[in-house]
Amino acid sequence: MRIDGQQPIPLNPKDAAPVAPAADQPDPAYVAKATKASVEFERFFVSNMLKQMRSSTREMAGEDSVFKDRVNQDMQDMADDLLAGHLAGQRAFGIADAILRQLVPNKKA
Repeated sequence: MRIDGQQPIPLNPKDAAPVAPAADQPDPAYVAKATKASVEFERFFVSNMLKQMRSSTREMAGEDSVFKDRVNQDMQDMADDLLAGHLAGQRAFGIADAILRQLVPNKKA
């Protein structure tokens, strides 16, 4: 359940409830492209946030810490990228939804 009460726009337009086409509704192809772009932006944002968090952890870690080992750093970076993709796919942060509300305004409101 989302805090703001907004329902996320489905990642795949085929998952959306069927709606009768109307003159004031945007093109489904545009909605699909805008959805993909907004989810990718959220992935990019979350990935960069995790990189900064990991960088801070490495700076504060002691010399004998697992965070200073280069092999562990590569694996942690890969895990962070996978986590960012997964979180963006779930729209965990709501960034993609906020972008979509601006790109594809709801005419019903």
